[in-house]
Amino acid sequence: MVMAAGLGTRMLPLTAARPKPLVEVAGKTLIDHTLEHLRKAGVRRAVVNVHYLADMLEAHLVRVHGLEIVVSDERAELLETGGGLVHARALLGPEPVFVINSDNYWTDGPVDALTALAARWDPATMDVLLLVVPLERANCHAGVGDFHLAPDGRITGRRQPGEGAPFTFIGIQILHPRILVDAPAGPFSTMLFWERAIAAGRAYAEVHDGLWFDVGTPAAIPQTEAILAHG
Repeated sequence: MVMAAGLGTRMLPLTAARPKPLVEVAGKTLIDHTLEHLRKAGVRRAVVNVHYLADMLEAHLVRVHGLEIVVSDERAELLETGGGLVHARALLGPEPVFVINSDNYWTDGPVDALTALAARWDPATMDVLLLVVPLERANCHAGVGDFHLAPDGRITGRRQPGEGAPFTFIGIQILHPRILVDAPAGPFSTMLFWERAIAAGRAYAEVHDGLWFDVGTPAAIPQTEAILAHG
């Protein structure tokens, strides 16, 4: 599932007349970068949620080749990440799924990131598996980290108010739909499901060995392009 329904307010004025997934970085829209990674990893079907300027985004998705695109329509209400997953639950099927935010940009390291994440997945011990980078490698990111990890990759805790954490979530994860239960109505964050998995010892993270960029503001675009141009 590609999360593409957000308002993109931090990306104004670029998002005044287009949804954030259609903002271009290095000559290509953010969502096309994501969909290319999915195709490369062998994914054949992607659920994409839409809300802000949904008609424009749907018209773009019609032109996507090599992937079956299924739209999860959130025009009536923006549901945030957790609510969006619950709303799309019937479209996701019973097996683990990639869930990817459409407002980031990454390059693969020696191994394709999505393939490596899938290889790390263990349904016997995991409900969620997040892709993270050390905070010092979080390009264009103004945050203070998200999680603490054990040596085996298990997430041992999240950042507390006023504190930092050594690893930053980069908007890419594998999630088992079995955890999408007992959820509140309306908008809420995926953090609800993560916290349950952390408490149960079933939340893990894999460290990304390529580049990652938090393309959340207009200023991040030239910064990202400059780093990419210089290798």
